[in-house]
Amino acid sequence: MILVWLRGLIGTQSARLLAASSGIALTIALLAAIGTFVSSGSAQMTKQAIADIPVDWQVELNPTADARAVADAIAKATPYTTLQSVWYAGVSGFSLSKNGATQTTGAGKAVGLPPHYFAQFPAQVSWLVGAHQGVLLFQQTAANLHASVGDMVTIRRIGLGPVNVKVDGVVTMPNIDSFFQAVGLPAGAAPQAPPDNVVLLPVSRWHALFDRQRIVRPDSVRQQFHVRIGHQLPADPLAAYQAVAGKAKNVEARIAGSAIIGDNLAAKLLGTQADALYARVLFLFLGIPGAVLAVFLTFAVAASGSVRRSREQALLRVRGASAPQLMSLSAVEAVVVACGGVILGLLVHAALSHGQFWRAPAWVAGAACVGFILALLAVLVPAWRQARAVTVAAARASVGRASAPLWERLFVDFILLAIAGAVYWRTASSGYQVVLAPEGVPQTSVNYEAFLAPVLLWIGAGLLTVRIWRFIITRGRRAVATALRGIAQRLAGVVAAALERQHIAVTRAILLVGLAFAFGVSTAAFNSTYNNQALVDAQLTNGADVTVSGLSNAPPSVKLAELRAIPHVMAAAPMQHRFAYVGSDLQDLYGIDPRTIGSATPMSDAFFGNNDARQTLAMLAEHEDGILVSEETVKTYQLNLGDRLTLRLQDLKSSRYLPVTFHFIGVSREFPTAPKDSFLIANASYVSAKTHSNAAEDVLLRVSGNNIAGVSANAQRIVAGLAGAKVTDILQTQRKIGSSLTAVDLRGLTAVELLFAVIFVAAATGLMLALSFAERLRTFAVLSAIGAKGAQLGAFLWSEAALVVGAGAIFGIALGFLIAQMLVKVLTGVFDPPPSGLSVPWAYLLTLLAAALASTALAVSTILGITKKAVLGALRGL
Repeated sequence: MILVWLRGLIGTQSARLLAASSGIALTIALLAAIGTFVSSGSAQMTKQAIADIPVDWQVELNPTADARAVADAIAKATPYTTLQSVWYAGVSGFSLSKNGATQTTGAGKAVGLPPHYFAQFPAQVSWLVGAHQGVLLFQQTAANLHASVGDMVTIRRIGLGPVNVKVDGVVTMPNIDSFFQAVGLPAGAAPQAPPDNVVLLPVSRWHALFDRQRIVRPDSVRQQFHVRIGHQLPADPLAAYQAVAGKAKNVEARIAGSAIIGDNLAAKLLGTQADALYARVLFLFLGIPGAVLAVFLTFAVAASGSVRRSREQALLRVRGASAPQLMSLSAVEAVVVACGGVILGLLVHAALSHGQFWRAPAWVAGAACVGFILALLAVLVPAWRQARAVTVAAARASVGRASAPLWERLFVDFILLAIAGAVYWRTASSGYQVVLAPEGVPQTSVNYEAFLAPVLLWIGAGLLTVRIWRFIITRGRRAVATALRGIAQRLAGVVAAALERQHIAVTRAILLVGLAFAFGVSTAAFNSTYNNQALVDAQLTNGADVTVSGLSNAPPSVKLAELRAIPHVMAAAPMQHRFAYVGSDLQDLYGIDPRTIGSATPMSDAFFGNNDARQTLAMLAEHEDGILVSEETVKTYQLNLGDRLTLRLQDLKSSRYLPVTFHFIGVSREFPTAPKDSFLIANASYVSAKTHSNAAEDVLLRVSGNNIAGVSANAQRIVAGLAGAKVTDILQTQRKIGSSLTAVDLRGLTAVELLFAVIFVAAATGLMLALSFAERLRTFAVLSAIGAKGAQLGAFLWSEAALVVGAGAIFGIALGFLIAQMLVKVLTGVFDPPPSGLSVPWAYLLTLLAAALASTALAVSTILGITKKAVLGALRGL
């Protein structure tokens, strides 16, 4: 009997079985895709974090340590690709006598580097002027001394007499903070600021100059091993961190206190795991609603066959079938749907994964199991409920108008929405982080409470929609008839009555259409906002689309007219980049023209403490001696608005640091090219007057269209003759910041999700309408048989379709934007700086609407055609 039933089921219900299997397939494919992207995303972030580390380990030796024994211990603990010995010597200062004037600096460092150091650790030094070897002067030191290639600089040694060295080149040190870090600093202690005055020497020259100082003042000299270890590490950042930290502990156990390890790689991985956890949460929260929606569609497809199933069960009971037999036959249908869904889902995932099918085997296997179980539940649960009817009469009984469901009587929808609003308000006001990474604790965690507001909004808004449209359809027949009069015309009243009779199916279809639109809109809006902010992050780091930077004694601003004349350059603005002492703390000082800076680079409201860029810049323009101070500096020095700040700026004529008074007028959280911690922003005219130089060390270029690479190349050609000039563009910067979360490329995942969203919208509109109409095909056939014309039948079909699609689209689009806004707020830590508003993906919204309209038109046209061609067959129940 089972085989006969299976053959008949496939022969008569193949379309419905395929629809149910497709829903399961979508669930499996989307869950598997999420898992693949989570796994590959974490692996990519780990790989990028490792690649960004200039030196994995800085092993600082004790003065009495046996260097060879320490090197052997490192080799035994982990394979390494390079180990270089670096020597540091403290000096009391540098001086330079030139053109009848003598320039001096404060204390600094002299570093001895082995011959192949720059080849082994290329990220440590960038050459500006002169040779790539020999005596190399740090850029800030060269600026302090007004030194250039060929000058004789005096090094004032500690405990010994001064010595003279000839400058062979000038360099910058992009990772100077880590290069001069205080190895072994306790967790939570304030980091040691790097020296402003540095000279890099060949190790042989260093030993000739400082070996005696090592004897006289051993406390002023130290030795480090700079090590790059083997990178055969786990893909997960936390697992990679644990592996690296374990290797470092193994070395420390072997050397018995002879050295301390500065584990830069472990520190980077520790920070990356928080970003990876953010990415995982992001992937899950963007993808899981789609999987849930696919489940809803599957259950809706199964529920749409309830009339057919009731009729079949009644006939089988007349012929003596028992309840267990009925369930066994339903189980056959469930297994067919489950197996078909699993096979189809795995095939879809294999097509979408582009060779990464087994990147996350546990996720794929789990998704297949979840899909199989859901398929069984989708078919067996409604079948079990219907099989509980004891008699044929009971199975076919009509009990009249059903009462409102329990959730509606208990106002669950309003309660959920109220809780969602309260949670969101607390999130917005407190600004707590969704990913918690306590300082010094090698384990991050997710504050899942942060996602409570979007989840409750999604559920509560769906229930509220059902309540509203159930009330409108059942109690507002006249209003419905009036709204549909343009489509149904004289049959509007009859159509409204038919909709009232079918209110359960209609409200279910509206809900599914709305949730499908909400999923697509929320994903698209968040993705659009995310991508825009990733661009803003890169622009903030680089300064503008293209940035030209250089030295005070050869400023790029001298080429401003030529740079401005480059084709496709829309605006060019000079910006001073000087340094100022706040107390004993040396900070970056940016001199700008607040009236024109916004033409070359965006001035976001999020950059400033009052969240109003225009007002802040206008206020700075009004106060010549005004200054904007970073949040960290305000907290560190307990500043209040209106305070007088006396900073020490370098006079570029005498090279001396002179006191300059400013008035604190505002707070800046971020600024183009500025570091994330401490910086200052002032009027360029005031800085120029006080430092006796209007040189601008940076020029910011705004570029039209996709011409950034061309403009960057032209700018490089123009400033090629300027010593130390460097051109960077936003495209290069985007590639460099790959370990931060806004650089995680969501395009792969969101492309899949947006494709699924279009399918969901099409299925929720066309498929649900088609299945609903198919259940009533007998009714339409009867109407056609008694003389109803095509236009009259179309009035019923088009009216219901318009109601379902129109109501669902309005509800879904509004809900989608609300959810996207909540996600942006909850995931504030993703964005640097946070966006001022959502980006609206108009093209994608039009695509969703087009898919809904096309699938609806196809469903209605198909049912009309079937009704006209198969009146007799429909009457016979075929």
